[in-house]
Amino acid sequence: MSKRVFLIVLDSFGIGELPDAFLYGDAGSNTLRGISTSKEFIVPNLTDLGLFNIDGVNNIFGDEFLNLNPKAAYARMTEKSKGKDTTIGHWEIAGVVSANPLPTYPEGFPTEVISEFEKQTGRKTLCNKPYSGTDVIRDFGDEHVKTGSLIVYTSADSVFQIAAHEGIVPLEDLYEFCRIARKILVGKHGVGRVIARPFAGELGNFKRTPNRHDFSLLPPKKTMLDYLKENLFDVIAIGKITDIFAGSGVTQTVVSKSNSEGIERILEQTKIPFNGLCFLNLVDFDMLYGHRNDIDGYARAISVFDKAIKQICEWLLPEDILLITADHGCDPSFPSTDHTREYTPMLLYGKKISPINLGTRKCFSDIAATILDYFGVDGQTDGESYLGLLLK
Repeated sequence: MSKRVFLIVLDSFGIGELPDAFLYGDAGSNTLRGISTSKEFIVPNLTDLGLFNIDGVNNIFGDEFLNLNPKAAYARMTEKSKGKDTTIGHWEIAGVVSANPLPTYPEGFPTEVISEFEKQTGRKTLCNKPYSGTDVIRDFGDEHVKTGSLIVYTSADSVFQIAAHEGIVPLEDLYEFCRIARKILVGKHGVGRVIARPFAGELGNFKRTPNRHDFSLLPPKKTMLDYLKENLFDVIAIGKITDIFAGSGVTQTVVSKSNSEGIERILEQTKIPFNGLCFLNLVDFDMLYGHRNDIDGYARAISVFDKAIKQICEWLLPEDILLITADHGCDPSFPSTDHTREYTPMLLYGKKISPINLGTRKCFSDIAATILDYFGVDGQTDGESYLGLLLK
């Protein structure tokens, strides 16, 4: 009999500061608490699963949302890796803890990197600073259109981002420039992701398009995805999952460029027979709302996802499991627009799953160990399976 696991990462849905958050300038951050202040925050299905029963969450919200009969097993997940970005968050979910943070560039990229990039692309660059993605095209877009120079910028994350107008730099050219940067950015400059950030529009009124593309580092060792693929299980990647893992361990890529598309695609997958993992990242929480300090937008987006949960759960087969988690925080109520160092939720639902409190886990990689255990696959992960505690 086939088994299916639907793993959904709510990109940046943190639930409270980690003990070392002060080292990252994130003391006091709490994405869930921040968005709960909005009138748009309506999450009855997450409440039914047990979101507000999780360690720490119940201390903040008290009995208002406490569910005496939660439908899912639930836990608070601790990030063990050094960092708070998408790449190492997903690697850890997939079984690999990163002992060292990926390089960041608060002062911009060094001359050696920029000079080599300009030499190999044949184009000059603009900006080369940490910048908001919307602000950078506002401030440098006109000059880019006039000169054809590429807008290169970074953030608090380990990223090398290239913004270009689709009418000035065709998408395939932009993607090729990203591939060039990816080959340059190795070793001590091995950033987690090189990101294509295309935009369009008229002078003074530029807007980013949905044609973003990420070019990631390969994980430093085998992940849950690799072990599943080697054992002939399906690994269906929806959204930017293929990009995050540089394609490693993926057997099928399903394109999705927004939360709404991602939700549609995973609902479709519940109706398609497969044997293995369906892995989805919902990026809008982070990209459109967390980084823009848009509390109402974030709350509205999580409420839309909450409505989809009921249908997903209803369409699960007896051997199916739904697992909802996150990769880091990005508190839109926090003064910064950067990611925040937070605990993440873990909600695990299935017809054969006991709805118990799994407490505070030591590592995101417990998720990978548990999923591999469910499929009966041996794999070296940095986590511990909690499957034995769950099965009815």
